[in-house]
Amino acid sequence: MAYRLGDDTAKRAGRLTLNPLKHIDRMGLLMMVLFHFGWAKPVPVNMYKFRDPKKGMAITALAGPVSNFLLAVLFMVLYGACYLPFSQNTVGSYLLQMLLLGATISTGLAVFNLIPIPPLDGSKVLLAVLSDETYAGLMRYERYGMLLMVVLVASGILGKPLSAAVSAIYHGVLAPVAVQVSTLVYQLFYR
Repeated sequence: MAYRLGDDTAKRAGRLTLNPLKHIDRMGLLMMVLFHFGWAKPVPVNMYKFRDPKKGMAITALAGPVSNFLLAVLFMVLYGACYLPFSQNTVGSYLLQMLLLGATISTGLAVFNLIPIPPLDGSKVLLAVLSDETYAGLMRYERYGMLLMVVLVASGILGKPLSAAVSAIYHGVLAPVAVQVSTLVYQLFYR
């Protein structure tokens, strides 16, 4: 998104790639192995290359969570389309469970990344609505954000609110999508 809005920083750094090796953060990987919570290197963005830096940064920050949500919707569309033919056998049932898990994880990532604590995307979205002075004050504590996130996750404080948000999105948006697609497949092919 940043590239489309005029920032070529990630492209020049060789980070505009789907190659996962380019995005590994050693400490984040170690935390993943030890605590089952980790992170990747943030993709570099220079907000001052945008025409409107605040708006460009907010749009760039929203791109990740929106992509995660759209991926969750895609998983549920596939789940709904495949439910009738796949639910009749063991292998198909496993594939359906993988689609549900993919939707749940993608929704969880979208919600988690919208938390307004630096360095998560939600803190960058705040840039668009806060005054420059207030945002600069918040960003002074950005270096402590990851430590705060580790503490919040490890202590379980984020567990209930995150689960509640994911459940609300899953039951309020994603499950009805799967039901509608499954109903359409039934009407087209099984009636």
